[in-house]
Amino acid sequence: MRQPPHYGDIKTMNPSQTTTPSTLSTHCGSYLPDDVTLLLNIVDKDSIANVPVQQKEALIQSGEQHYSDMLTLEQAPSDTHQQLYAQALKQGSERMASDIANLATTLHYNFIDKIDADNPLVLVSLVRAGLPIGVLLQRAFRMDTDNETDDLANTDNPDSPNNPNNQDSQASYALPSVHYGISIIRDRGLDHVAMQQIFSRHPNSPIVFVDGWTGKGAIYEELAHSLVRYQDTTHPYHENIFHQDFYHCGFQRPHDEYVDVVPLITLADPAGVAWLSASNDDWLIPSGLLGSTVSGLISRTLYTEPSSNSLNLNNESTNELPQGLHRSVLYHELAAHDCSLQFIETIDNKRKNLKEYTEILPTYGKPRYRTQAVIEQIAKQYQISNYNRIKPTIAEATRAILRRDPERVLLASADHPDTILLRHLCSQRNIHIDIIGEQILPYQAITLIKKRNAK
Repeated sequence: MRQPPHYGDIKTMNPSQTTTPSTLSTHCGSYLPDDVTLLLNIVDKDSIANVPVQQKEALIQSGEQHYSDMLTLEQAPSDTHQQLYAQALKQGSERMASDIANLATTLHYNFIDKIDADNPLVLVSLVRAGLPIGVLLQRAFRMDTDNETDDLANTDNPDSPNNPNNQDSQASYALPSVHYGISIIRDRGLDHVAMQQIFSRHPNSPIVFVDGWTGKGAIYEELAHSLVRYQDTTHPYHENIFHQDFYHCGFQRPHDEYVDVVPLITLADPAGVAWLSASNDDWLIPSGLLGSTVSGLISRTLYTEPSSNSLNLNNESTNELPQGLHRSVLYHELAAHDCSLQFIETIDNKRKNLKEYTEILPTYGKPRYRTQAVIEQIAKQYQISNYNRIKPTIAEATRAILRRDPERVLLASADHPDTILLRHLCSQRNIHIDIIGEQILPYQAITLIKKRNAK
């Protein structure tokens, strides 16, 4: 029976350190080239209209413009915001490292017999919240080759992962993998131009999609809808996507739970929709408290209407990015505030030195929709007809305060340690807080967006 890995002593990085590459790249943002390839059209911020938050909110809610057609340019986080992020990182880094290790272990268990160096596992992170998680998984999968030495290769060395008496080393979840970041936009779906690029580069590789967390499950629904085009078993890339269906998983007869399985991975899944998640908890995920400065200095993505040529595989080049990719801005001016690599290195060092065993997590064929009744009740109680105005989870509630026009924040508890930043932001911006207790569980926080009419 496979034994879970065991780790050494914990080493702590100083959360105030900032590590950035010498130059920013349109291919990987402020991450390292081996961390991720961004399949995005990086455009100059001066080519994008900088729409004030209240005007943007009115345009979105009136239907005059889609949120992915405009951008409110991001500002540098305040010193207080940075301090609260650093506190959250210190508080949650070990848990996050453990969650990444468990996800890596589970993916290794599911894919080790299905991939090789020529046909690696393809991690597709959904920009932006998925990017830090995908980078951490990519680093976890390649750690044995990065740290390999002649001494460790010696099977007589008691510390060697190749020693048959030491099969519980951290290298046990290493996998051949590649990592891409692509755009998904609510109501408009995945960037299929980016997906065609991935298929052309890795025609025989399984693909899994990575996001940070689930709120209401809207992005899961958008992903599932986008992947319908690949459901036909005769589609040339059906098996790249639907590799978890019953006929690929050892079932001897059709299994209703394992048909058209959407391979979505998240760190946290309160909504209960992911195929694989480290937990169902709504907790203070450190990377959820910042925007571009913890996500490679990449902005939220903007929609680009694809042309027929951009979706034609015959016209694609694997060396140059095609026309028609969704757009994004690279915030060069925020480089001094960037902690993307520092965040990755903090969590990655924690993971390498974890003491506890990792575990193989459960996977699910179909969404469970654990919070649908909660959302419906909140909508009824606050007379909200447009569910897009409801932003559940600590991370989503925080982001909504920072870049939307909030009406109020709902909390399960007045003094939960994971909502300190939220409460600080509400106090700073005079946003009303309702403490409504267990009614919103499993969520700890929900932000409600103001109803606006276009002028």
